[in-house]
Amino acid sequence: MIHSRFEAVGAYLPSAVQTTDELIGLLAEKPSFDFETVTGVRERRVRSTSPDDFEDSFALASKAARACLDRSRYEAADLDVIISVSITRSKDRSKIYFEPSFAAMIAKELGARRAIHFDLSNACAGMLTGTYLLDRMIRSGTVRNGMVVSGEAITPIAETAVQEIVGGYNPQFASLSVGDSGAAVVLDRSEGEDDRIHYVELMTASEYADACLGMPSDRTQGVALYTDNRRMHNESRFLLWTDTQRNHLAAQGRTFADEEFDFIIHHQFGASAITAMNALGEREFGTPMPDSPGVVDKYGNTSTTSHFVVLHDQIEQKRMPAGSKVLMIPAASGIVTGFLSATISSLEA
Repeated sequence: MIHSRFEAVGAYLPSAVQTTDELIGLLAEKPSFDFETVTGVRERRVRSTSPDDFEDSFALASKAARACLDRSRYEAADLDVIISVSITRSKDRSKIYFEPSFAAMIAKELGARRAIHFDLSNACAGMLTGTYLLDRMIRSGTVRNGMVVSGEAITPIAETAVQEIVGGYNPQFASLSVGDSGAAVVLDRSEGEDDRIHYVELMTASEYADACLGMPSDRTQGVALYTDNRRMHNESRFLLWTDTQRNHLAAQGRTFADEEFDFIIHHQFGASAITAMNALGEREFGTPMPDSPGVVDKYGNTSTTSHFVVLHDQIEQKRMPAGSKVLMIPAASGIVTGFLSATISSLEA
């Protein structure tokens, strides 16, 4: 049976840093709670808007893709498929593109002339959804390898929020936690269980949908994100993960403890939410959760890229030894949840 693996991972984080204190200082009225304490976001990276190096979504994705290929044994021309999963699709500075597809434009930019290419959008679960599809394509024998890539020039929603938020509860508070980024991952065929995606499954429960993007209108200052923050810690949302993974493992006669994960990587949507998910996981699975690395403090919520920004960061910091078994848990508006299990041995800084 054919399996896939993570062959290379790359990320791009803009050099400019904006602290939470600086961002909150732009509000007309400070919130009634300590935003940094609640979210865990100390600072985030912000794209360049210099005329000489304007970083739109396409630029961020392209830089991440090149960083990934620098660590891969493949050249762009060797790739069988490119899947672009960006939520934000800005190119030529502020133009939003749906056609031609971002994947087609990235493939052309990289020189991946023979690659199948397509876009998909699944909120913050985008890169894991792209991984899910590419894993299935490799397993079926349709392709030998491919890249999943995303560039998120997402801080414009924070720029809108600081102009519109006025005291009390506001559905744009989550917008203040985001940071700009790019990430890319190459998958190819696994040759052994010590370097393999063991399984990846996703599910959607639309009754828990809690966010939407709003485009500029007469009453908004720019693109905006509206989120029902009061539902973010709704326990029933988190149980979708534990229940579905428990059922998946039970069908194989296994338990969570049997998996012996070394690390668990959650979507980086807030330190308190991640703590709550780990506590619930420990309660529901009846076993301690593995080490849970994160980057929300220094990069904020980077949307679709967050799991692979964490993975890249851990590899760069040499904190994830070869042979580590990793569990990735998406948490996206929609609501999308699920799980990916992989043993990682080939990734290099």
